[in-house]
Amino acid sequence: MDRVEDTVVRASFASDNTAPATPEVMEALVVANRGPQPAYGKDEITARLERRFADLFEHEVAVFPVATGTAANALALSACTTPWGLIYCHRLAHVHEHEAGAPEFYSGGARLVALDGPDGKLALAALQQELDAAGFGVVHESQPQAVTITQASEAGTLYRIEEIKAIADLVHARGMKLHMDGARFANAAAALGVAPADLTWRAGVDIISFGATKNGALAAEAVIAFDPALGLSLAFRRKRAGHLLSKQRYASAQLEAGLIDGRWLAWARHANAMAARLAQGLTALGCASLDFPVEANEIFVRLPEKVLAGLEADGFAFHRRPAPNQQLIRLVTSWNSATEGIDGFLARAQHHAR
Repeated sequence: MDRVEDTVVRASFASDNTAPATPEVMEALVVANRGPQPAYGKDEITARLERRFADLFEHEVAVFPVATGTAANALALSACTTPWGLIYCHRLAHVHEHEAGAPEFYSGGARLVALDGPDGKLALAALQQELDAAGFGVVHESQPQAVTITQASEAGTLYRIEEIKAIADLVHARGMKLHMDGARFANAAAALGVAPADLTWRAGVDIISFGATKNGALAAEAVIAFDPALGLSLAFRRKRAGHLLSKQRYASAQLEAGLIDGRWLAWARHANAMAARLAQGLTALGCASLDFPVEANEIFVRLPEKVLAGLEADGFAFHRRPAPNQQLIRLVTSWNSATEGIDGFLARAQHHAR
C-alpha cells in the first residue's frame, strides 16, 4: 500500500452530522447556563427565538424546539394527519427510509406512500396521478391528508419556488397539508439565494422541520408551523411524545445562535462551496461520474473500486451506497470542511486513479 504523505489532511465526508458544533453555538450554551431560567420553554431565550423566527420568515409562527430531526418530522406530520390518513413522500425521503416508522407511530397509524421522481424530488405528475386515483371520502380506504417534501432533497438537489408552489396548489386543492423536511433547509436557502419566506409559506408550505444539527448545532431542531391550526395541537403532541424539554433554553440557545447575524446561512454557504470545490475536482479526474446535480452540500459519485479502496485505506471517511462493495458513494461537506481536506482527498483520488 502506498504511504500517505504526512501533509495530507484525512477529512471526513461521512455526514454533516459528524461535524462538531460551531464555536458560536458552544458559547451560546455557556451563556444559557448562567443561572436559573424558567423551565419547559418559558425562558427568555425561547421567547427571543420565537421572535427571531417570526422575523426570519416574515410571518407569525408557532415554534417548537426539539432535539432530533426524526422527532421534528414525526411531530409535524402527526399534526397534519389523522390515524387513517395517507402521507405522500419521495421514495428516498428520510421519513420513509430512515425513521423506523416514527411518522406512522406519532400519527397513531397514518401510512406513508412512497413515490418516484427524478433527482430525489417528487414528480408533480406522479403525485397528481396518485391523488386522482385516491378514494377521497371512501370509508373503506385511508384518506390522503399530507405531502412531505425534503429541502434539500436526499439526493442533494433543490426544489425551486415554482416547484413548491405547484405541489402546494395541488395539495391544497384537495384539502391536504404540505410539510417540508428542512434538515438541510439552510443549505437550500443559501444556494438559492432567496428569502426563507419565499421557499416556505409564500410558496404554500404549511409546516417545516427546521434543521440545525447538520448545520452547526449540537442537538437542536424546530417544528415551525405557519398554519395556526397546526400549531394548536403541537404543544400537546410534543409533550405526549416526550419531546418537551424541561431545560428547553439549551435547545433554543443553539437555534438562536445560528440566527444571529445570518450565521446559519454563512455556515451553510461554506458547506455548499466546499461541495462545489469537491465536485469540480472529482469531475476533473476523468474516472468519476455524478449521479445527481451537486446543488447543496451532498455529492453522489461513482468511482472505480481501486480508487475507493485506496481512499478508505488512506483514512478518508465516506459512505458507500446503497451497501458495502458498491462503487456509488455519498460525500457530505459541512460548516467546518476545510480546503486542505478537500484538496487532500482529490490528490489521493488522483493518485489511486493513476
